[in-house]
Amino acid sequence: MSTPSASTQQVNATPHYETITGVVERLTFHSEESGYTVARLTRSRVTDLTTIVGSFANIQPGQTLQLTGFWRDHPQYGTQFQVTNYKETKPATLTGIEKYLGSGLIKGVGPVTAKRIVAHFGLETLEIIENQIDRLIEVEGIAKKRVKLIQNAWSTQKAIKEVMVFLQSHGVSTTYAVKIFKQYQDKAITTVTTNPYQLATDIYGIGFVTADKIARNLGVPTDSEFRYSAGMIHALTEAAEDGHCYLPQPELIENVIKLLATEDHQPTEEAIANIIKDMTLREELVRESIKDSYGEKLMLCYKPTFFHTEQNLAQMMSRRLRVPIVQDMPRVRAWIERFTASRQIQLSPQQQQAVEVAAYSPIMVLTGGPGVGKTFTTHTIVNLWKAMGKTIALAAPTGRAAQRLAEMTGLEAKTIHRLLEFDPKTMGFKRDNSNPLPYTAIIADEASMLDLFLAHSLVKAVAQGAQLLLVGDIDQLPSVGPGKVLADLITSLRVPVVKLTQVFRQAQQSAIVTAAHQINQGDYPTLEPISDNPVSDCLWHGGGHTPEHGVQAICELISDFIPRRGFNPSCDVQVLCPMSRGLVGTRNLNAVLQQLINPPSPSKAEITRGGMILRVGDRVIQLTNDYDREVFNGDLGTILSIDTEEQEVTVEYGGRAVVYDYADLNEITLAFAVSIHKSQGSEYPVMILPLYMQHYMMLSRNLFYTGLTRARKLAIVVGSKKAISLAVRTTNDQQRYTRLWQRLLQPI
Repeated sequence: MSTPSASTQQVNATPHYETITGVVERLTFHSEESGYTVARLTRSRVTDLTTIVGSFANIQPGQTLQLTGFWRDHPQYGTQFQVTNYKETKPATLTGIEKYLGSGLIKGVGPVTAKRIVAHFGLETLEIIENQIDRLIEVEGIAKKRVKLIQNAWSTQKAIKEVMVFLQSHGVSTTYAVKIFKQYQDKAITTVTTNPYQLATDIYGIGFVTADKIARNLGVPTDSEFRYSAGMIHALTEAAEDGHCYLPQPELIENVIKLLATEDHQPTEEAIANIIKDMTLREELVRESIKDSYGEKLMLCYKPTFFHTEQNLAQMMSRRLRVPIVQDMPRVRAWIERFTASRQIQLSPQQQQAVEVAAYSPIMVLTGGPGVGKTFTTHTIVNLWKAMGKTIALAAPTGRAAQRLAEMTGLEAKTIHRLLEFDPKTMGFKRDNSNPLPYTAIIADEASMLDLFLAHSLVKAVAQGAQLLLVGDIDQLPSVGPGKVLADLITSLRVPVVKLTQVFRQAQQSAIVTAAHQINQGDYPTLEPISDNPVSDCLWHGGGHTPEHGVQAICELISDFIPRRGFNPSCDVQVLCPMSRGLVGTRNLNAVLQQLINPPSPSKAEITRGGMILRVGDRVIQLTNDYDREVFNGDLGTILSIDTEEQEVTVEYGGRAVVYDYADLNEITLAFAVSIHKSQGSEYPVMILPLYMQHYMMLSRNLFYTGLTRARKLAIVVGSKKAISLAVRTTNDQQRYTRLWQRLLQPI
């Protein structure tokens, strides 16, 4: 092999730039995050397809592009054209126009409609869409309504392109560019230029880091008060995502310094402290002074809404607790005796106490683990309240939990959001203290999931003199949102609490219940090693010591063992993971299980978004509260259809069809495997729980306990004994910063 000459080395060191033109034939790879693209280009008078590589704000098959760049030889993929700059020109051929129109660029025009339009108008197609769009009605199958839709989509696409090119030059991905345009419309560029940090507040998925990158590209100084204030709000928002309602000032300052530090700028504690004072004066922060455990003064920093919500919730509850419901208790006890005798049942002393307290308490907490009779106790309380002539409402934080509550009581149950009648126009609930719920008794199940804001909205909507029963398992994971409401109510000793601890005989027959209580007590659970004919409903599959073996074990369970036990893998089985990352995390397992449970088929439409394939028949989970569509964080659904013409995906949630635009698909993700946190409030016939040392950071007793208790008929733990032992031993000592229980002790 000859060595390159000096002149060749010089050519390679300083590439020769040229301009080529062609039609995008297909995309080999396109990252919506970075815009990095590998595509194949058709050029006139060139027989072979040309490989182009570069960063594109928006690229679709069928586009005609004028590209500036240079040629290079890739050791594996051969000759490529490295693009440094590009602009779009109108496609010159009928095939190019057809590909361009049918590529998904314009909502309302898919491959079929594009073929019809081009067949009718030929090379004049794009000019007619641009200047005489009403003529599209001449095309068979296109009605006036569709013409209007295409016209709006065409003009929107042109506007989006302008926004995309601007945003791409400032480091924003194409996915977020579309969301930014949808949020701000023609004010998009103005908003981003004026206050780029607004994006982090308004748009799901855009955080401070992205907004800060844009701001710095736009010339916002690293030491500007504008940037410091945005960093402060972001640090408190991140703390809220970890469940905190506030941060102690020293911790907030430390977090903000880490966030704002750059290679050429290091914020000082004094500068951050001064910004905190200024923001407090402008009422952008609330500071509260308390004494720490050493008697020293400590400042706590809240976002104003968090402070006032926590304070108001405590005051509302305290006021209600001061006015007990007057009852004839001998009459209540006589009713309980008649009720239990007629059904030939006997309440435990704890259950008897719970029913009696429910008769007179304005607010009450009923808690306990699996198998201790929470369901039957709640059912008895419902019957008592009915006998008293009360009007009763049942609710739970998730749709699945509400469905279970309805099944066990025989009454209608709603999600708390639906009970409170959320109004997307005002982004608030119609039911509040001025328009309270028309019920005299309300039960909220799965109360461990209640975060600060949902609990506040619920209590505010309970009519004066009405009763509220909160039912939940205090040993489960706390709410995904900020606060630990159920734990704080119990800790305060101000709210009547009945904790059921006696496991009933029928529940003792379930190894799932036994194992859950063992975990709770810090003991290694009794798990039967998996075999062809297991006796237990709580099994262990060693799955090897490595995550690779774990993935293989889960696949074998789903494809062979579980169907032999009479369960349907496509609807009965849920894999629950401690984390999203790693081989046995939700991301990888979803890709693996999608291939296993819902493989590709010519009869199933599919699209790729953000590196993830979404296919008709896939199980998906909602990742954020979407009040417009009335789907909420943690809701599970199934993809019913994918419409490439309308660029819409329809998902069924419990018999209700919900439609997503392509731009909003980052709100959902595959759910063959979900995190244990996301599974709260749900139960599944079969649950598979992988526990490996790869997830040691997340392994804890309440995580393991919460995951295991999601199984209704069969639980299978896959993983190493070492990881199981670590989970059982690790109590989650990380305290959430809340002050609800202290506020409940304060005089009103």
